[in-house]
Amino acid sequence: MRLYHGTNIEFQEIDIAKSNPYKDFGQGFYLTDLRHQAERMALRKVKFFGGECVVQEYEFDESLLEDGRLNVKIFPAPNEEWAAFIHNNRNNASEYHHDYDVVIGPIADDGVAFLLGRYEEGTITLAELARQLEYKQLNNQYFFGTARAVNFLRRV
Repeated sequence: MRLYHGTNIEFQEIDIAKSNPYKDFGQGFYLTDLRHQAERMALRKVKFFGGECVVQEYEFDESLLEDGRLNVKIFPAPNEEWAAFIHNNRNNASEYHHDYDVVIGPIADDGVAFLLGRYEEGTITLAELARQLEYKQLNNQYFFGTARAVNFLRRV
């Protein structure tokens, strides 16, 4: 499968330690299977941090998702488990850490961040959060959170 990473700086080696630890699926390297989504991410990073738009392309063998060499979690759609997982990863006061090499699931956009905030303050329940998330148009993101997983990505 072809995956894309949008950024504002060209680099050759993936360094997970440089990633923000409080993202949807935790600290890791994030990609998408939609080139235009990676282009939008690159533009967003340039807007906030400067630099130039860079879209990197990678190949990843999908059979690795099922052959047991990697610990994989797939969220096929927004649900309570997905919402709680994102909340735990984004909550910087949390000591939550998972042990997945790869996580695949919907991207939590700014609207999702607002809903997560409402859940955190207690104005909606986890069930209501999951119900409201069902109506969002969300694209998948691919999280590579370990050096072992990153080693299976091949730059094109």
